[in-house]
Amino acid sequence: MSARRPLPRGAVRACLALALLGGWELLPTLRVVDPVFVPPLHAVLVELSRLWRAGQLAHHTALSAGRALGGFAAAVALGTPLGFLLAGPWPRLRRALLPLLDLAAQLNPVVLFHVVMLFLGIGEAAKVFIIAWLCTATIATSALAGVAALDPQLLRIGRAFALGPGRLFLRVVLPAAAPALFTGLRLAAGQACVMLVGAEMMGASSGLGWFVVQSQESYHAPRIFAGAVVITALALLADAVLKRVEGGLVTWTPSVDERWALLGHAGRARTDAPADRVIGAAGSAPAPRGPERQEDAPPVRAL
Repeated sequence: MSARRPLPRGAVRACLALALLGGWELLPTLRVVDPVFVPPLHAVLVELSRLWRAGQLAHHTALSAGRALGGFAAAVALGTPLGFLLAGPWPRLRRALLPLLDLAAQLNPVVLFHVVMLFLGIGEAAKVFIIAWLCTATIATSALAGVAALDPQLLRIGRAFALGPGRLFLRVVLPAAAPALFTGLRLAAGQACVMLVGAEMMGASSGLGWFVVQSQESYHAPRIFAGAVVITALALLADAVLKRVEGGLVTWTPSVDERWALLGHAGRARTDAPADRVIGAAGSAPAPRGPERQEDAPPVRAL
């Protein structure tokens, strides 16, 4: 009796998606769910098509995508070097900045949106700042986690080949930390789309968040779900783009379980701080103690 072969992962995902879409269509149609609050799928698609052809939804989508992209780009520019900086050989700096990073990650920026408007006004800068605030902590933590998970033996081998701090970072640390960094980038892209709705709900007169709020006030359920579908599509598109970039730049791509394991190093890095030995200012490995000095040294073959 032959063993059953497991279904391909793509087939499982397709079946789950079809089941979800089928339930969305059937439950309101059969009146299991009130269609006034949850319209069937075909009604949402008809409304989405009508709004898109009219240009109304496309206009709001372009504005929201620009805001999300601006906030995400600012978070990448700030969070990536911040994470690698916290992984450097400066324990006092890490102890000073990590509590602030934890506070920024846990504090919802929408709560302080009115304070942000006092300094940045109600224009585009406030919305981009709100999005960048939340994404920066995620990206910085992921970069720190990637460096914390680095095998110290790789650093010893790199230093044995006389790699300076700069080349050691570019050729050893950065490639090893790239999977965790890209995991944080993909999480931050999703957070940018979620925070986009909150940023546009207050002090905005355009965008998908504003469109959803206006639809809620007029009790137009198909338009609400149409806006939600577009926001979800933006998040999925951003994740697909980053996944494609990761596949082209990173030679080793971790699985889902391995990604969570990499991110788990971030919490331990905040207390154990194993990254002190990663990017040394002098570019030399710490000397082993006692009789282990010769045994721990990596073998170097003459070229």
